[in-house]
Amino acid sequence: MTGVDLNADLGEGFGVWHLTEDDALLEIVSSANVACGFHAGDPSVLRRVTAAAAARGVTVGAQVAYRDLAGFGRRFMDVAPAELVDDVLYQIGALNAFARAAGTRVAYVKPHGALYNAIVHHAEQAAAVVEAVRLFDPSLPVLGLPGSEWLRQAEAAGLRPVREAFADRAYTPSGTLVSRREPGAVIHDPDEVVRRCVRMATEGVVVAADGSEVKVSPESICLHGDTPGAVEIGRRVRAALVEAGVSVRSFG
Repeated sequence: MTGVDLNADLGEGFGVWHLTEDDALLEIVSSANVACGFHAGDPSVLRRVTAAAAARGVTVGAQVAYRDLAGFGRRFMDVAPAELVDDVLYQIGALNAFARAAGTRVAYVKPHGALYNAIVHHAEQAAAVVEAVRLFDPSLPVLGLPGSEWLRQAEAAGLRPVREAFADRAYTPSGTLVSRREPGAVIHDPDEVVRRCVRMATEGVVVAADGSEVKVSPESICLHGDTPGAVEIGRRVRAALVEAGVSVRSFG
């Protein structure tokens, strides 16, 4: 692999509450997953982040979620498929309005939190998110876990699936993410995060929680903006990738 995308979840604030260091992370990443107001973000946050991304030439993606501000989108919700189609379509459209005002556009879609994990296996909800993207713009790429129901259905519907890996999340032997409710689900050692990212980008593998190797072959690597020290970790990851001969560029 000669190049890989670095993405981060941005715009995860609401009113006076701010979680991510958006401006600093936009100097590091090549793609920005911008919260669309359902798990985080409000109109002013969305506009500010999309404008900042456009000014830096960072690709803007819609990070769609369950309607769950209180739970930060990390609680599974048994949403009827038709309602989920409308929720996702609404979120993409809202972010795209601010992207257009900033002279750019929504260029991909990535589900957030519990929705992301649910549609690894939940066929009905995966189909609903696929349908929402298809209705908005069937040319949009979509990010997800390799081997997921979400990416399988997206590809079958003619969407472009983009394989994603996570810099600081522990993996199960089957290639899914260890639940955040489990100990060790998030990796906090910056040195380990850097080593993992380089190996994922150069060898296409990551070591799972049990020590086995999982094939990931990512086109994009996610840096979590809400991780303590996220900016410094991101800088180190980018520098290590470049030193290893991997260019950082948007998959779009």
